[in-house]
Amino acid sequence: MKAASPVLLGFAGYKAGMTYAYVMENDQRSPHYGREVVQPVTVVETPPLMLCAIRAYGDGESGLATLTEAWMKDPPKQVGRVLVLPEKPDPEGGLKRIEGLLGRIAEFRAVLCTQPWLSNVPKKKPELIEVKLAGGSLKDQLDYGRKTLGKGVRISDVFAAGQLVDVVSVSKGKGVQGPVKRWGVKKLPHKSRKTVRGIGCLGPWHPIYVMHTAPRAGQMGFHQRTECNKKILRIGKDGSEVTPKGGFLRYGVIRGDHILLGGSVPGAAKRLLRLRYPARPPLRAPKEPPQITYLSLESVQGR
Repeated sequence: MKAASPVLLGFAGYKAGMTYAYVMENDQRSPHYGREVVQPVTVVETPPLMLCAIRAYGDGESGLATLTEAWMKDPPKQVGRVLVLPEKPDPEGGLKRIEGLLGRIAEFRAVLCTQPWLSNVPKKKPELIEVKLAGGSLKDQLDYGRKTLGKGVRISDVFAAGQLVDVVSVSKGKGVQGPVKRWGVKKLPHKSRKTVRGIGCLGPWHPIYVMHTAPRAGQMGFHQRTECNKKILRIGKDGSEVTPKGGFLRYGVIRGDHILLGGSVPGAAKRLLRLRYPARPPLRAPKEPPQITYLSLESVQGR
């Protein structure tokens, strides 16, 4: 990604639930261009992230290697639930060390801390994520880190409405399942020997082992998955604009910053979603957000 000024390449939020909206199709290649269409949307609550540290990387023998880092003065006490915090963090001394090594630095990354206590997620232990800084020169990125260290970063500082993002999350867990549910194989006739909800043959005589392509029972769901090129339909600050009557099932109400994503994303309610700049964006996607004419706020109780 090339940008004139430094920008973080990722963010994080919590999945609240889904609803639907009427939007005006703005893709000129679509047969419904200029018409009102119904689209499923996912509501993601995105409380501000705390920029806890700036980490400098240099070229090592086997790839990037950490050179040094600068931590904020007083990190949130909840971060101590994740890792052992520095006893006496010295942000100015750390930034001076980084400035002295500027000639050896290949890239900067920000250590961001989620703040679930600002959302409707009932947990005290935050998540720490490392996000690359891009745009401008290394000196500009260092100045950005010096200015933002110890402060909150909002979703509107990283992304804009109409932008495409990749969503990384852990899918819903379904436990251990058989090959019929897990792989969609056809059931055997009801008079089959030994089993019906299984496969008729494990494979050929040779090779004389069960190949990894044979459908077998095992863990289904709770896998990390990436959904590419999801469009941000709206970025908002007032949670009452998107909270349905009675709140989202298994989540509740939206308290603050949030985004609307077109379509569905992996994971259950309250699960962490990592948003990043797209790895393979389409060449001719519209950059403007579509106009939302109606957003359903009907109660989802009993759906």
